[in-house]
Amino acid sequence: MRARAQPTPSPLPAPPAHGPVGGPGGSGIGTAAGSRFPVFQALREVADVIAFDQRGTGRSNDIVPCVPPGEPSSPVIMTRDSVTTQFRRELQDCFAKWTAAGVAIDGYTTRESAADIDALRRALGVEQISLCGISYGSHLGLATLKSHGATIHRAVFAGIEGLDQTVKRPAVFDSLIGRVQQLIDRDSAARQAYPDFAATMRRVHAQLNASPARVTIPAVGGRPETVLIFDAFPVQILVGGMMADPSGSAQVPLLYRALAAGRYEQIAAILCREFCTRSGGYRGLPEAMDLASGISAARLAMIRREAVTGMLGDAINFPMPHVAGMRPSLDLGDDFRAPLRSAVPTLFISGTLDGRTSPTEAREELKGLRNGKHLLVENGGHNIFEADKRVADAVVAFFRGAEVQSMIRLEPPVFRLR
Repeated sequence: MRARAQPTPSPLPAPPAHGPVGGPGGSGIGTAAGSRFPVFQALREVADVIAFDQRGTGRSNDIVPCVPPGEPSSPVIMTRDSVTTQFRRELQDCFAKWTAAGVAIDGYTTRESAADIDALRRALGVEQISLCGISYGSHLGLATLKSHGATIHRAVFAGIEGLDQTVKRPAVFDSLIGRVQQLIDRDSAARQAYPDFAATMRRVHAQLNASPARVTIPAVGGRPETVLIFDAFPVQILVGGMMADPSGSAQVPLLYRALAAGRYEQIAAILCREFCTRSGGYRGLPEAMDLASGISAARLAMIRREAVTGMLGDAINFPMPHVAGMRPSLDLGDDFRAPLRSAVPTLFISGTLDGRTSPTEAREELKGLRNGKHLLVENGGHNIFEADKRVADAVVAFFRGAEVQSMIRLEPPVFRLR
């Protein structure tokens, strides 16, 4: 594993702060030098800041990506059955290749990464550290609280992903659609353009599932002309990702208006960029981590019930739970996923327009934190740390032991009309 430290100028520093980042698969060192640099710099007011590449990421990664052989033939068929079947088959082949190459792929789990964080603490020669993480980083941070809680001074997590919450609830996403419609209704022009956003989404999905779209994508550069056939499933995957943040949610109603009118060219081009090539392949750590954290039987049953009527079905979680159980040796079990109980002072930060990790789920996880606080960012999204300086200020205040407000209000998104 690799780490980089930024010392604090404070004469009375708090325990060093370590920032697990999202993904799984994000580089802590890369993130610290990128969009979240201001947050890391703000944290230096109170503590040394440690940027850390967990095993399998950034400078701590020795896994060679697994790229399936060959090029997709035309037509490219992207339906629920074809996408899930292909993903499972290719991932199974990749696990076999990594194992044959000597990669101990079953060691890439959140529990092992939590142990690595504690090993980093010992290497620093300190009794305690603080944690600051977002998205999957909150999942890893909560796992660290559970297994090494006595060594954690304070913790701040945003975009909360609890220990049994890596697979998101379709019904919770539907509540986001309701909040988006409320914002649309406050703007007369947007309300006229999108009087019932949810109904349009459902109508488009039903049309695509009944009669999959067929779009010819012209040759571009070295890529030949491609015929793409798709039902609602890949569209739902794409839209679930777009609506992680308000800027994406502001574009989605216009996209669905085009789809409802039978104009599929734009979405087909986006889907082809995402799915028509094999350039990225499989990285190893993200796939292994998701399988390892897994899902309890009770939550899986709830996900399946909600997916029947959910706006995005279970597509929002792809490739989980679609690949759940395919490698039992990785699964960390229900002891890992059991509710966390902790007295460590912890701050949760949630955006009301976060399409990935909802405040509803954060409140559930917060129940086990005796000294937990919840900061709600109205109109905030998933990538909340860089959304507003007040968020960074709240993080610093919490690490100082000061009181933190319970609400920050941001301006709502402006919905695209053309």
